[in-house]
Amino acid sequence: MGKLKQVADGVWVRQSEWVWSNSVVVRGDAGLILIDPGIHGSELDQLADDVDQLDIPVVAGFSTHPHWDHLLWHPRFGDVPRYATPAATRVAGGARERAQAMAAESSTGIPLELIALSTALPADGGPVPGEIIEHQAHAVGHAAILLADRGVLLVGDMLSDVLIPLFDFRQHDQVGAYEAALDRLDEAAGHVDVVVPGHGAVAEGPETAARLAADHAYVDALRRGEEPVDSRLGPHADWLSGPHRSNLEQARGR
Repeated sequence: MGKLKQVADGVWVRQSEWVWSNSVVVRGDAGLILIDPGIHGSELDQLADDVDQLDIPVVAGFSTHPHWDHLLWHPRFGDVPRYATPAATRVAGGARERAQAMAAESSTGIPLELIALSTALPADGGPVPGEIIEHQAHAVGHAAILLADRGVLLVGDMLSDVLIPLFDFRQHDQVGAYEAALDRLDEAAGHVDVVVPGHGAVAEGPETAARLAADHAYVDALRRGEEPVDSRLGPHADWLSGPHRSNLEQARGR
């Protein structure tokens, strides 16, 4: 928790106290891109302090997916475009009031008027470096960013050491969507040394393969109609029991 930490050339991460959420700062050709900054207002202010010390201008934001905790912003980051995939941008715009309400309920000191002001990322990626890997697991228009030249893969709410795969109850066949997304992330991970999830610890080296294996095993068990054996579940993580039951129900077609 705390300070901005460099994990690769031109890539920094700051972890929030709220569900181990990771704010990511990436240096692009024109300046800095802030990815999923969060979560409390005081943490956004501290992130702004850390960014100021880099002495590189912020030129854009990026949201990996349209959930409220990935749609936040702070006036000190500047009035710059805040990109997301076109699909995620449409969802964020339609659910802006809900995102504001959830932020007001779960966080403190957040500028609610700045939530979910997304712009569709242009086909050429605009100022966002790397390759966008879009899939439908967890949320509509969910995007990972492959920074192959830095050896880094930013995966949004995937490959976490603390969160199980979390299905989007609004979409059909999340089991299939997760299988497809994990296959794509597995391929991309072969080009990197560092994986940054939206929540939890940064994975390095063999930890990435272990994360992929854990998520594959969880989803495979649901496809077979079995109860997953997963170290992320248990009495130490009672708060995940509800989402886990929801996953089970969706996998069973209910």
